[in-house]
Formats: sequence, structure tokens, C-alpha cells
Amino acid sequence: MPPKKILVIDDEFQITRVLKRSLQANRYDVRTAADGESGLETFHDLKPDLVITDLSMPEMSGIDVCRELRRHSDVPIIVLSVKGQESTKVEALDAGADDYITKPFGMNELLARVRAALRRTPDENHAGTIEAGDLRIDVSARRVFAGKSEVHLTPKEFDLLTLFAQNQDRVMTHRTLLSKIWGAEYIGQVEYLRVFVGNLRKKIEPDPSKPKHILTEPWVGYRFVA
Repeated sequence: MPPKKILVIDDEFQITRVLKRSLQANRYDVRTAADGESGLETFHDLKPDLVITDLSMPEMSGIDVCRELRRHSDVPIIVLSVKGQESTKVEALDAGADDYITKPFGMNELLARVRAALRRTPDENHAGTIEAGDLRIDVSARRVFAGKSEVHLTPKEFDLLTLFAQNQDRVMTHRTLLSKIWGAEYIGQVEYLRVFVGNLRKKIEPDPSKPKHILTEPWVGYRFVA
């Protein structure tokens, strides 16, 4: 298979140089951009499999990059930032990021996050179509329909919804969901679930404030009801 294409957007030359060298050493095809606007231009030309963007950049922030990409793409996005506050992390995830890494970070950690972002998690034994009430999930094509209308999801949103639908009426703990969708090292990142479940509810629930599909099990996790 051809190498996966990765776009790195960061205004710090030293960061982009180190990331490019390390990712290429791991057989990724890497392009870089020094700001958000040129990054978006490169994105349209490259059509990468993954975008890694810094959060704080002049003129166009990483948050703006995420929002712009999400207008027309479901490409996995990893945000890099020196800011470790939960509120900033939630803002990035809510803007469309799939993952958030706080600087400084080790290259092994970044490579693990890259593999997790590129990994497709739904169980291959359930490939095909899953019917869940008014929802229809085409696992192979990675498409979701609510009635006759298609619902556009990001990669992690799709993976999370598919995992729910594969385990209908079962209580799934925060730990299990985080481990299966993002990886074992994410079991403490409960804010990821809050953001992604909230986004899913906005997209698949008739009334997100009164969900009928994704139900909260207080202090434990969530349960999916068809």
C-alpha cells in the first residue's frame, strides 16, 4: 500500500522539521505548511490522510483550521498546543479535532497518536449494515443515514457510533469506550467522550437535549438504545 499522507501545519520551523523527519522515518509521506491559510491550500492539493496542526498560530489559529476543514472533510485531525487546560482541549475537540497533544511531547507518543488517528476501529465481524431504529450504519462504506438523510460524521464520531450500535442496550463504561476508540492510554480523558457524545447527539437525535439513542449512565458511561 502507498504510504499514508500527513500534513503538518505549524509556524515553528524547528517543530515542522523534527516532525517531518520523524514521520518520514516511519514511512509516512509528509508535507508541511507554516500557517493556517497555506495549510488549507496544501490540504486541497495533497488530500492527506491526517492533519497535524498547531493551536496558536498568527492570523489563523488551529481552531479555525479545524472548523474550516470540517466544513468539507472528515480527515482525522490532531491538534498540538502548549496549553493543557481542559477548556482549551474541549474547544479544540468541539471544533472538530480528533485528538489533542500538549507540548512538549515525546516522539513515541506522537507516533502512537498518529497510528490511533489513522486506525479504523469498528469490529470487522460486524462489517456490512447495522440497523438501529431510524439509523442505518454502513460499516464498510463508513456512511450513516437517519431515515433517508445522510449524516456526516468525523472518523472518531463514526467509530464511536458504530461501537455503540454494535453493543445495543449494553452499558459501556467510559474506560471501555475510550480504550476501544482512542486507545488504552486515553482511559482518563473523559472530556473526549463528553464532546464526542454531545456532537453525535446533535447529529442523530431529534432533540439532543432529550436523547433517545445515546443515554447517559451517571458516573459509569453510556448505553445505546435503538
